[in-house]
Amino acid sequence: MESSEAGTWSGSEYQVFLSFRGPDTRHGFTDCLYHGLTDAGICVFRDDEELPIGERIDGALPRAIDNSRIYIPIFSQTYASSQWCLRELAQIVENASKSSGHKEILPIFFDVEPDDVKLKTPLYRDAILNLEHEKNLSTEQVDSWRVALKEVDAIKGWEVKKYKG
Repeated sequence: MESSEAGTWSGSEYQVFLSFRGPDTRHGFTDCLYHGLTDAGICVFRDDEELPIGERIDGALPRAIDNSRIYIPIFSQTYASSQWCLRELAQIVENASKSSGHKEILPIFFDVEPDDVKLKTPLYRDAILNLEHEKNLSTEQVDSWRVALKEVDAIKGWEVKKYKG
């Protein structure tokens, strides 16, 4: 893509799609990453920047995922507590697996361990169980999230520890 500025949603293709849990990283890490990428001329989709007020999330987010080439899921403490994040991730993994290598996933583990994402610890495992019971979700839907988490964890990612100073 030849764009040198952040894209708008008017059907343009994004180079990067950021998947993140807002309360954990929106005004810190994700904000810095977003501005660093856009300052470098990379066209980035971030839901609070690119979705117009009144736009239906359930239509716009899947389109943005489909129209992106690189996916950066930012796994954080409450990422797995959000069914929106997990739906995004399942679609991201599906798109990347069908792309014959044309779409890439670059995971970031922000203040979580890869074992959390692999569902080897209670952090993500319990969050998904809670969603499943609270929202009365289908087993098929929840299983797709578990598969997506395990698939993404097989990709070498960046581990970022939260600064505690």
